[in-house]
Amino acid sequence: MNQDFILALDEIEKQKNIKKEVILETIEQALFAAYKKNYGQAQNVVVKIDREKGDIRVFQQKEVVEEVEDALCQIGIAEAQAKDARYSVGDFIDFEVTPKNFGRIAAQTAKQVVVQRIKEAERDNLFNAYSDQENQMVSGVILRRDSKNVIVKINDGDEALLPANEQLKGERYEIGSRMRFYVSEVKMMANNPEVILSRTHPGLVKRLFEQEVPEISDGSVTVKAIAREAGSRTKIAVYTEIEGLDPVGSCVGTKGARVQIICDALGGEKIDIIRYSENPAEYVAASLSPSEVSSVTADEEAKSAAVIVPAHQLSLAIGKEGQNARLAARLTGWKIDIKPDND
Repeated sequence: MNQDFILALDEIEKQKNIKKEVILETIEQALFAAYKKNYGQAQNVVVKIDREKGDIRVFQQKEVVEEVEDALCQIGIAEAQAKDARYSVGDFIDFEVTPKNFGRIAAQTAKQVVVQRIKEAERDNLFNAYSDQENQMVSGVILRRDSKNVIVKINDGDEALLPANEQLKGERYEIGSRMRFYVSEVKMMANNPEVILSRTHPGLVKRLFEQEVPEISDGSVTVKAIAREAGSRTKIAVYTEIEGLDPVGSCVGTKGARVQIICDALGGEKIDIIRYSENPAEYVAASLSPSEVSSVTADEEAKSAAVIVPAHQLSLAIGKEGQNARLAARLTGWKIDIKPDND
């Protein structure tokens, strides 16, 4: 190794964000192991790399003592002071023991260490980058299918996984098509970062609204709750403290344009936008949209509500297979009992 190697490490530090000193220390540790393996013993041995010239030298360190008991590790005070009068008991003296053919071993070992450190740094940088994107939305292109899972290309060509249980029922994932996904998890698998995507997570709906509705992205309108049965229907409760601002209208958009973009991005999933209220009766009534509600009797202690609806609205309030009532209960966190007004 030589000065060119040190200059190369400077470039690696800039480009790969790996500290040069960390690489050099790692190489020194690896060279110590290589010396021990090839030369049988490494008692009190250290390997040092010149930080400017790149020269590699092996030293055996001996402690200065009054009386030598182990010649491999110790040197007498008289002998030490014969070399340099400034030595005293307790000091350590380096004796160079660099083997003649150690340069070849050193070059090979250094190359292996650098390659490995670059791989580890790229892996760690990728993991950290995507950890910051956890719970965020990303755009991606469908690359291929792997059994029931879908592999998606995101950002600069990185691959992410859309597992079968995170796919929308009935949605087609055609190779080359672009979609938006929710980053549900970033984890290490076999020492490699794996980005798990979702098309079913309620957070995807929230991120889409943040993207399409300026009043949500700037904080004028707040998303209070979301209840979703992915691929079928979502209820989202929105709220504002700004007088004169309609939170529901802001989300719907002119002629329903904003919410339609979101529905299309979710494969045609229906979305009910609810006005959140601190008044439980009002909130429960709104949550059963699009059904009309005649009255709500709320028991705040039990968090249950008895709801009366017009008889002809009963099936709408309950929904197909109970979906509307079920989503309303999940959105509000209340138990909802629905009865017709003629009961």
